[in-house]
Formats: sequence, C-alpha cells, structure tokens
Amino acid sequence: MQHYSPYEIIEANPATGLVLLADHAMNRLPTEYGSLGLPAAAFERHIAYDIGVEALVRRLSEALDAPAVLGCFSRLLIDPNRGEDDPTLIMKISDGAIIPSNHPITQEEWDNRLNRFHRPYHRAVSEAIDRTAKASGAAPLVISIHSFTPAWKGVARPWHAAVLWDNDPRAVSPLIERLEAAGDIVVGNNEPYDGALRGDTMFRHCMVPGIAHALIEVRQDLIADEAGVAEWTERLAPALGHLNTLPALHRYERHLSRTGAYDQEG
Repeated sequence: MQHYSPYEIIEANPATGLVLLADHAMNRLPTEYGSLGLPAAAFERHIAYDIGVEALVRRLSEALDAPAVLGCFSRLLIDPNRGEDDPTLIMKISDGAIIPSNHPITQEEWDNRLNRFHRPYHRAVSEAIDRTAKASGAAPLVISIHSFTPAWKGVARPWHAAVLWDNDPRAVSPLIERLEAAGDIVVGNNEPYDGALRGDTMFRHCMVPGIAHALIEVRQDLIADEAGVAEWTERLAPALGHLNTLPALHRYERHLSRTGAYDQEG
C-alpha cells in the first residue's frame, strides 16, 4: 500500500491572517480502493468532488498570499465536511448513484477511513489555523470554498454564488454586501443549503473556538474552466482582501450555534 496524503498545504504567508479551505477539492482515491465499484464517469460528477474549487482556491491563495488546505480524497470515500458521528459521513448512495464499496462496510473499514483520511485532514486544518494565528498575532479569518450544481432534480438554481453560515454574522454581512455591490450576480444567503451543520468543518474549526468565517459556494458551471476560474478569482479576491482588513474579524468571539449547545469537548 503506497503512501497517500489526504491533504495538500499551500504554503503562503500566514501573517496575512487569512486561511482558505477546500474540503472537496479533489476526486482522487488511493489505488487500493479502485473506483469504489463505480464507473469512471461518476468521478467527473459533483458527487465525487466540488467541480472547479481546486483551481479557484489555488488562484485565490496566490492572489491573496494566503495559506490553504485542500482535501485530496473524494467525498465518496469519506466526507471531510461531516462530523464523525454524521450518518452521511460515508455515503451508501449519492444523487442516485449507489456506491458498492460503501455498503456493506465493516466497522474496521469505517475506522480505517477516519484514521487515514478524515482525521489527518482536520489535523492539517487545525495546524494551518494555529500557524496563522501565531504568525498574525490575532484570530485568523477562515474562508471555505465549495461549489454547487446549476440545477437540482430538474429545477434550475438562480444563484450564481452563496454564503453559508450558522450564527456568526461577522464575515457574512460584509461579504454578501461586497458580492452584491456589482449588481450582476444573485447571491444566496444560506441558499441552496443551510450553513448550520453540527460537526462540519466550519462548526469544528470556527464556531467552536469563536473564529470569524464564511463558507462560499460558487455555481459549478461558472468555474468549470480556466476562464471562469479567472473571472471568479477577480471577483472574490478583492472581497476577501477587504474582509481581511476588518478588525472585528480578527477577534475570538464565540456565538451560539443554531444546531444546539456546544458539548464539553468544544
């Protein structure tokens, strides 16, 4: 079994105070998992990864000189944006595609995927946030980038991008304001998904310790090629750069989660 890194760190300047995350950046699998019993075409779909996000985060990291953490395994193997006790952590079926290697699955293999992929990715995220806090001397701003499909179950989605969040509005309000200022895009506010998900990346690394953050979703058809990635880098980089100058976003300030009280561990 060859070594397989479950994450990639883009080393930039942590003193900028900004950290970029891409949970679903890649559609890769270690060779020993084959294709999880799926046809190759499944790995070109949104069920395997967030289309366009890897290229977009790389460009944003370069433009902002901000460190980034990219997930290097397909969400079909195990979803890094789910808590360890989330029943959708390892999906049996995703948007109509049955994943043969995920059902049935032994407890041993479930734990193996946690230990080889999910937990190392989250350790890397924690370490990147800690390095940035130390280098900048303040709480970092954390931005997670995802993408969503242009339509769902045959219904077109009107949003070009969206900002998802739980109950900490510090980064959200100025971000939506900046994105809407150009007047040429529709921005969803907790649409098409709700950003309050207990145990997910933003909950774990930002809500619990009180770090200002936002999850940005971009419609996949808008960043599916180089031109689209360049356009959205030009759109997002100034907005994120502006956010990063706001003092209120570099203070630890814990907000109650809409998912319920924090447990003893965080």
